[in-house]
Amino acid sequence: MIDQQHPYLLKRLERLNAIGVALSAERDNKRLLEMILLGAQEITNADGGTLYTITDDKHLKFEMMSNKTLNIALGGTTGKEIPFLPIPMYLEDGSPNLTTVVAYATLNDKTVNIENVYQTRDFDFTGTRKYDEKTGYHSQSFLTIPMKNHEEEVIGVLQLINAIDIDTQEIIPFSQANQSLVESLASQAAVAMTSQNLIEGLKALFEAFIELIAEAIDQKSPYTGGHCRRVPELTMMLAQAAIDTKVGPLKDFMLNEKEFYELKIAGWLHDCGKVTTPESVMDKPTKLSGIFDRIDLVDQRFELLKSQAECEFLKKQVEALRNGQKIDFSKSEAALAAFKIKCDADRDFLRKTNFGSEYMTSEDQQRVIDIAAALLYDSNGIASPILSANEVYNLNIVRGTLTAEEREVINNHIVVTINMLDSLPYPNGLKRVPEYACGHHERMDGRGYPKGLTREQMSVPARVMGIADIFEALTSKDRPYKKAKTLSESLYILGKMKEDQHIDPDLFDIFVRDKVYLKYAQQFLESEQIDDVDETKIPGYQP
Repeated sequence: MIDQQHPYLLKRLERLNAIGVALSAERDNKRLLEMILLGAQEITNADGGTLYTITDDKHLKFEMMSNKTLNIALGGTTGKEIPFLPIPMYLEDGSPNLTTVVAYATLNDKTVNIENVYQTRDFDFTGTRKYDEKTGYHSQSFLTIPMKNHEEEVIGVLQLINAIDIDTQEIIPFSQANQSLVESLASQAAVAMTSQNLIEGLKALFEAFIELIAEAIDQKSPYTGGHCRRVPELTMMLAQAAIDTKVGPLKDFMLNEKEFYELKIAGWLHDCGKVTTPESVMDKPTKLSGIFDRIDLVDQRFELLKSQAECEFLKKQVEALRNGQKIDFSKSEAALAAFKIKCDADRDFLRKTNFGSEYMTSEDQQRVIDIAAALLYDSNGIASPILSANEVYNLNIVRGTLTAEEREVINNHIVVTINMLDSLPYPNGLKRVPEYACGHHERMDGRGYPKGLTREQMSVPARVMGIADIFEALTSKDRPYKKAKTLSESLYILGKMKEDQHIDPDLFDIFVRDKVYLKYAQQFLESEQIDDVDETKIPGYQP
């Protein structure tokens, strides 16, 4: 039966229950600490209170302070710092700090209930008295309760000041009934804090591991260093712009905090499959690169070709002189000089072609084939083309430096990414990570890879990542086969991709209209890349 002298006890028990339920559901650490302290004040009708947590170096850190009379609220979600140093649990000589009540309660795992701090000699309340003198406050009754987790470890201390009588509004001691209620709350609070700390710890470990994988991929290739770090940043920028837009087809698009976090994780993991991609392919800086760049061998062949032509020229001269024939030396020398000039021009053309480009014309491809037909002779007089079939194949790569076979190896990274991400046991809040991360090479018209998804089959976040991945690649200064493009050049190419149904048209318009490209550029691009953009000249852009 409830003591009749405590008519509010039942109500407080119900409130304790409600607070306990709320504590178990709270995921924000600051709100959790605030809820613990204010809840304890509420059920005991305490005027003030402080919540401490134990630091790794054995100090009691002020986390939250509240006092109704003084109208003080510090720490927690208030955004106001508590101007007090942590309280040491051990003195400088290593002995336990037993004169400070919160340290004593912690070290002894014992509740301390003091009726009047001005009358007790068990603890040092000098600081409290000075505080009272400074503020005009009167501290009297104190209730200090250690908070223990499920492993019986003290992880914090809850201290309440001045219990107030509901009827008379006078300061009274904390009753045994109230002490029991707060001890129960402290126990629930400690479990909630431990759970929250475990969740935050695992979350931090998870994020650090993901970033470690991304960093390993960036370190693996000097030519894509930073890509795995920049794409998530640009993805978040564009996603936020899509959330904020109030016009157009995406005006109702929304991501809550958990969904936004899910997209962030997907951004970090979008290229994790590249851990299996060979460096010789990932880092192929020129078309003829393999173990080494064969363009140097091609240079030597041209020198040999010129030498053989000169030898043939001299042999013909000697033969003509022996036969008493008249020789037009100037004409012959002019022909030889012209041949050498042509050789040098062809060599320079191949060197330029070897670097790769955004697009190689059919005329340039034919020129490579024509050059390859020139013949070199070995010591036995056997002729062979100056370029092998494999060299012609590599030099005639239309875009970039990769052959179709090498491109397939690169493209396979997304298949590996899918397999890796699909194998993980995701909690409910991260189940869409594989879909978001693995869709950045799909196209709106279904001609992308690996699944050939159409726009309708893709979520908005997956489409966001597609634009982020492409724009980062266009503006990146560390790619082996191209120079970093300016904003105008990159937006022109991206606009063409919109017209070609490669990227999402609505997201592209937001990307330009809200100047997401400029926000990204100011953080990640070189100053010479940030040129003046004339948005009227961007293909396909709809303001």
